[in-house]
Amino acid sequence: MGLLLAAVIGLCTAGVFYGIRMYRADAKLPGDLSVALEVGASRTNAMGSAVDRIGIRYAPMVLRMMGPKQVNKTRRRIDMAGNPGGLTIDRYAARRAVYGFIGFFGAFTMLVREQILLALVLAAFGFFWVEVGIWSAVRQRKEVIERTLPDFLDVLAVVVGAGLGFREALDRVASKYEGPWADELRITLRQMDMGVARRQAFEQLRRRNDSEQVAQFVTALQQGEDLGAPIVDTLIQIANDMRRMDAQNARRRAAKAVPKATSVITTLMVPATMILLIASIFLGSGSDFGSIGGE
Repeated sequence: MGLLLAAVIGLCTAGVFYGIRMYRADAKLPGDLSVALEVGASRTNAMGSAVDRIGIRYAPMVLRMMGPKQVNKTRRRIDMAGNPGGLTIDRYAARRAVYGFIGFFGAFTMLVREQILLALVLAAFGFFWVEVGIWSAVRQRKEVIERTLPDFLDVLAVVVGAGLGFREALDRVASKYEGPWADELRITLRQMDMGVARRQAFEQLRRRNDSEQVAQFVTALQQGEDLGAPIVDTLIQIANDMRRMDAQNARRRAAKAVPKATSVITTLMVPATMILLIASIFLGSGSDFGSIGGE
């Protein structure tokens, strides 16, 4: 028994030292992940950086298991999320490897102990935790962009109306803003500086954002350019249409909230109130409930 315990302790110690050596080793990183670990180091926390470095060795295996179609789909979703915390497709695969191992190892352990519910929770953690982070980032980014866009267009219309060219005005206004919409515009401006046509650069802006308002902005801008409409009038009209759409969406959400609130009140509050009233009546009547039971 003593020899077995010593062997287990020795194996555990060797495993710890091997893990430390793997963590500190100079692994050959893929190109975009190497840049992400250097440039994005300040954008992620220590825990995220450690997970990336541990899981990077298994990222190619995860990407092969995903397949090219799923990899391209995931890469687009990461772009739509704005690469939160310096996330790239290789960083995503590294985290999937680490969280997947933790989740499914924990699920196996819980199954051995016959803890089915905990096993399902850990399996879901391993499979969906990275996806939840991307989904949350996409949703928050979309809300911020749609809230920022109308005011941005108003300012852009004023600057263009003052006599500045559209390209210069876009650069000037984008430099005064912060957040995801300013980041998207800076990417578009860099593409135009590298020789990409304005129409193509704005088409890529549309594809990077799953937002109806961004699509409306790009479409109206291109239509105004094709028809020769004044850019100032086009920008003001787009901003007004977006505010009108926001008001309609707010009324629609409010209309959907009323039946939900009514359902909650009917299901929970009304029965509880009836029970309270009936109990108060019986307790206030001074009735002898012992006589009902024949005692």
